[in-house]
Amino acid sequence: MTATWMVTGARGMLAQELLIRLARDGQRAVGFDRAVLDITDPEAVLRTVGEHRPDVVVNCAAWTAVDEAEARETEALRVNGDGPRHLADACAASGARLLQVSTDYVFAGNDSFPYAEDAPTAPRCAYGRTKLAGEQAVLAALPDTGYVVRTAWLYGAGGANFARTVMRLADVRDTLHVVVDQLGQPTWAADLADRLVRLGRAALTGTAPAGVYHGTSGGETTWFGFAREVFRLLGADPRRVRPTTSDTFARVAPRPAYSVLGHARWRTVGIEPIRDWREGLHAAFPELLAAERR
Repeated sequence: MTATWMVTGARGMLAQELLIRLARDGQRAVGFDRAVLDITDPEAVLRTVGEHRPDVVVNCAAWTAVDEAEARETEALRVNGDGPRHLADACAASGARLLQVSTDYVFAGNDSFPYAEDAPTAPRCAYGRTKLAGEQAVLAALPDTGYVVRTAWLYGAGGANFARTVMRLADVRDTLHVVVDQLGQPTWAADLADRLVRLGRAALTGTAPAGVYHGTSGGETTWFGFAREVFRLLGADPRRVRPTTSDTFARVAPRPAYSVLGHARWRTVGIEPIRDWREGLHAAFPELLAAERR
């Protein structure tokens, strides 16, 4: 089935992968970056959605500067909270489905068992609070056609991210100290884009109910384990990556110590969750390497 898709935040890493995936599938897709569509402008959002009449809107636009959000929470809220609300209102008026990309930061990050989709939220920083506001706005305005997809530890060839940083530093440093006390799920943006397309299709056919889904890789590791795996793929000695703890890095906003998400809801709608993080990284590596050597 061919549908019309609208993607916001079009210059971002995830949006780029999503537009590539949609083009490969022969879907009609239009992407808007902030210069063309500012999602904090409700009139512009309503007008743009009304003009293009998309079947599915995927909101990849976000304030992602976690530390800056602590001092500029009002500004971050306009993007992460008000923006999704404006999109939800426009989708309610047009009948489009809305997929809102969110984050593991909506959780406290101090648990020891994967967070289920319906686990209680308790953000500990401004970024998490503003992203949670966006989730709540979408689900309230679109109880039957609004979808929240939480992700974490995203990487890919199309932007700055941890995997590419490690690859770059492997060439210039003898050793690299990486934290061993934060657990999460490294997620290739292309894998998440694939699940967003599948979810959007299922939303249109009525086989996936609205609500929250977790778009992260299977398994779990630490940033230290992630970095060592990147070194192995580079053919570098992984022992050059040394363990350290979070208290050695001064950060304005607290980082979740535990960012492992559960994926049970995907299977209930007939969609396989994202593969194990190692498998995803191995598949992504040629693209990451090519991007670094351009």
